[in-house]
Amino acid sequence: MEETNRQRKIAGVLQKDLVEVLQKAAQDGMQGVIISVSKVSVTPDLGVAKVYLSVFPSDQRKAIIDGVKSNSPLIRHELAKRTRNQLRRMPELLFFGDDSLDYIEEIDKSLRGEDINPIEDPSILPKRKKQ
Repeated sequence: MEETNRQRKIAGVLQKDLVEVLQKAAQDGMQGVIISVSKVSVTPDLGVAKVYLSVFPSDQRKAIIDGVKSNSPLIRHELAKRTRNQLRRMPELLFFGDDSLDYIEEIDKSLRGEDINPIEDPSILPKRKKQ
């Protein structure tokens, strides 16, 4: 099902405000960590918003996502204060890690020839299961 204009507008508002809230929190506590909100999608009933966070450096992604999930009520409250004139009800926030940058990095690495060549070393290929 395609996203409606209202869903897109609300997702855009949430994304903009979430960036400000998370970057302010990152400046206060975490030096050298960049958190960006790569995508926000809102359900048709506007009750749930899925937030995809991209974290650099990626080795800290799991810890930061877990920290954001544990502080979800505070983040939701701060967003509600910021969007009180635009939204009647603040959607529930579900946070997920966005690993698309890692995927792109792996593709770049393969194209540059920096990883193991499966033609030269076929043992790295997954074995087919017999049925």
